[in-house]
Amino acid sequence: MKDLFEAIQELFVNVLFAPLDALRALELESWWSANLVSFLFITVGMVAFIYWMLQLKSHHTNGEEDKSVTSHSFL
Repeated sequence: MKDLFEAIQELFVNVLFAPLDALRALELESWWSANLVSFLFITVGMVAFIYWMLQLKSHHTNGEEDKSVTSHSFL
């Protein structure tokens, strides 16, 4: 059983966290390069948010939104 947990530790520490270790080492050399990943995530999130809002606006202007007020029967 101990070997199983050591194998899991080996997988996470030496394989799955290797990119994070590389980012940590890169941060000492160049802050901009190390934070490029964060900037990419922020950009993707902003683009997705803008796309979602434009889709909501187009459905609202077309009158496709169901605005009927309904509630559960127990209320």
